[in-house]
Amino acid sequence: MIKGATKGSVYLDHHATTPCDPRVVEAMLPSLHGVYGNPASRQHGFGRAASDQVEQARRHIADLIGCAPSEIVFTSGATEADNLAIKGVVEAHAQRAAASGNAAPLTDGSIMAGQAPRGHIITAATEHKAVLDACAHLERHGLSITYLSVDADGRITPSQVEKAIRADTTLVSLMLANNEIGVLHPIPEIAAVCKAKGVLLHTDAAQALAYVDCDVNRLGVDLMSLSAHKAYGPKGVGALYLRRRRPRVRITAQMDGGGHERGRRSGSLNVPGIVGFGHACQLIARERQAESQRLGPLRDRLLEDLMHAFPNLRINGSQTHRLPNNLNVSIPGISAEALLANLDDVAISSGAACSAASADSSYVIKALPGAGTEAAESSLRIGLGRFTSDEDMRRATASLIAAIRHQRAHPVPAEVDADGDMCGTTACGPRVDKTTIGEPTGDEPSVDRPGPAMTDLGNQPGPSAIDDLGHHA
Repeated sequence: MIKGATKGSVYLDHHATTPCDPRVVEAMLPSLHGVYGNPASRQHGFGRAASDQVEQARRHIADLIGCAPSEIVFTSGATEADNLAIKGVVEAHAQRAAASGNAAPLTDGSIMAGQAPRGHIITAATEHKAVLDACAHLERHGLSITYLSVDADGRITPSQVEKAIRADTTLVSLMLANNEIGVLHPIPEIAAVCKAKGVLLHTDAAQALAYVDCDVNRLGVDLMSLSAHKAYGPKGVGALYLRRRRPRVRITAQMDGGGHERGRRSGSLNVPGIVGFGHACQLIARERQAESQRLGPLRDRLLEDLMHAFPNLRINGSQTHRLPNNLNVSIPGISAEALLANLDDVAISSGAACSAASADSSYVIKALPGAGTEAAESSLRIGLGRFTSDEDMRRATASLIAAIRHQRAHPVPAEVDADGDMCGTTACGPRVDKTTIGEPTGDEPSVDRPGPAMTDLGNQPGPSAIDDLGHHA
């Protein structure tokens, strides 16, 4: 098989992206060649027809997450939604403070101008780069950021958040499901803490939407980021949920140029993408429960087979509070990077797609208490999906086990890089910058459970097919 080819390969990288469901593609076709008007051009029928399709899709998305259509703001994806949520809330807060005389006015309405914005954000060391980098940007401009460290399960506890909240805390941003280890934070309980303290809560639910209940009122969140391509829709479209009542969330737009989306996000709307996103949400509403119940046992069977082949295998993150389609394991004695470079018939990854261009190994794995570089460099992220079959899993399991055994029998030879460091070994890999923005400083009011970062599966019950939101996986 040609290296890099996809024909005949088993795709198990659904946390990076999902294939667009053929039913979604079919729903998008009319807006690609028939209903091609600009939805902002409501003076004529072409524009009104496009606008009607956009609003219908908005209703489908709103129905899935239990909000009003007017609370949905379309974006280019979850990364933009995360940035709009975090920077938009902070800038709106700074502008209100300036208007009330509690802060110096901003000379051009930007957080980069005038006096540094007052406020404080709480997030986690294991958040998606879209959140961490947005926070780092604000930190460089004077905002205070607390990066909470996770416990041995990879989770943040409500008590950590409560202890971290200060009088000037503006926002808490914690993802619903982690994009690498699939762990689910206790968002409803954290939301209760935030509500009692009068602090807004934002969650990135891009990984969760297709697999667990994301009702915003049950979760108690004030802002939520979504992405179509993580939910069997097209790439290049996402959404931000903004609560309008109790409390009314106000943000400052981060893109200027026309005042689209009620002045919250300018730019001509991606009508085909939005239509596809809306139809993807319709399918999720009908099929999510059954799909999660099917994927959980497939994932569990893979884990059992890997454990049988490699008794010293360890799992990264909670076994119970986890997406039903996610498995992340570290296998001592291998280099994940070298393994994946030679694994042509199974598509998995060793970390987040957003970090693939970086030479660093997984900061998420290294953030788990007790885990180090070796655990990160031997970690494999496996993500099952809607079209993953029993036969796919049998083929993938056999191929993966054979590849791991081959690498263990033929270790990657050590080399010396330009800096004189040993590379290419199972314990080395790319050099790691240990001063990443996500690493806790030790000064944060965080609560860590003692113990290793990874659960030894040999001493634990098998992974549960029940997630922490009360739904069978």
